[in-house]
Amino acid sequence: MALFEIDESSGLPVWVQLRNRFVYLIKTGHYQPGDQLPSVRTLAAEAAINYNTVSKVYVNLEHDGYVESVRGRGVFVRDIGDRAADDVRSIVDTEIEESIRRCLSLGMTIDEVMLRMIDVVHRIQQEADAGESMRRGLYEKSQRGKAD
Repeated sequence: MALFEIDESSGLPVWVQLRNRFVYLIKTGHYQPGDQLPSVRTLAAEAAINYNTVSKVYVNLEHDGYVESVRGRGVFVRDIGDRAADDVRSIVDTEIEESIRRCLSLGMTIDEVMLRMIDVVHRIQQEADAGESMRRGLYEKSQRGKAD
C-alpha cells in the first residue's frame, strides 16, 4: 500500500486528503520532528497529482505549524507538542473554507455566503436556546414534583 493514496470517490478535495494524511502521519509518529518530507516534485510524481496541489498542502502545513520550509533544503517536520486546540481550529477552518468555496462555486457572492452563514448560526443558536429552555423547564417541573 502506498503512503499517499487519493480517494477519487471522496467528497474531499485532493489537497485536503493529502493534508489530512500528512497531519495523521506526523501525529502518529511516522514523521518525527526534524524529518524531511518528500520534495514537492517527487511527491507530485509518486502520487500522480498536480505539483501546485502538493505545494498548496505544504504551505498550509507550514501555516498551521506542522512543518518548516528551509529555502534550498526542503520541508521539515516541526515538534508539534500538545496541539489539540490548534488542531481543532485547523480542522474547523478547513471545513469552513471548503464550505465557503462550494457556495462560491454555486454562484453565490461572498456577501451572500456571509449572510447565509449568519442566518444558519442564529438558527442553530435559537435551537440550542430552545433546547436549554426545555431542559430547564423539565428540571424545574421535576423539582416541584419532588416538593409536593
